Amino acid sequence: MPLSREQKQKIVQDLKEKIERQKTMIFVDFSGLGVKELLELRKNLKQSDSLFKVSKKTLFKRALQSFDESLASCIDQLKGELGVVFGFGDEISPAKVVHRFSSEHNNLKILGGVFENKFITKEDVIALAKIPTRQELLSRLVGSISAPLSNFVNLLENNIKGLLFVLRAIK
Repeated sequence: MPLSREQKQKIVQDLKEKIERQKTMIFVDFSGLGVKELLELRKNLKQSDSLFKVSKKTLFKRALQSFDESLASCIDQLKGELGVVFGFGDEISPAKVVHRFSSEHNNLKILGGVFENKFITKEDVIALAKIPTRQELLSRLVGSISAPLSNFVNLLENNIKGLLFVLRAIK
């Protein structure tokens, strides 16, 4: 049953609100996924403060035109059924969740996305997904900062141990 004009306007308005709040958008082709897999994807995305929305390309393009005309023209390039992942929290976590899910389920295909209000390709989304998390980067930084100090302590400790071995041998 076709949608009425009022229903379409309501969908476009809802999409506009989500587009204005988003920090990242990822476009996926979800054809071939079952209901169970879609529910699993939505659950995983909800944990990372993200939302999966299915929309007709024409309605999504109309909503995106009010936000950025150049992004709206990129929608025509996307093939397949359009699913949009809106990331409201961290910019990278939606890409990580979608990439992990697409590697487990071959029917979900990443088509591209919007990052910092610019259209990015599938390869860019995958590159974003492979970036370490903030926590991992901070732990690497702390390890790098503490390494010279711990090496210096070990060096001093080894000299004292060497002296003790020499004294025991003389004894």
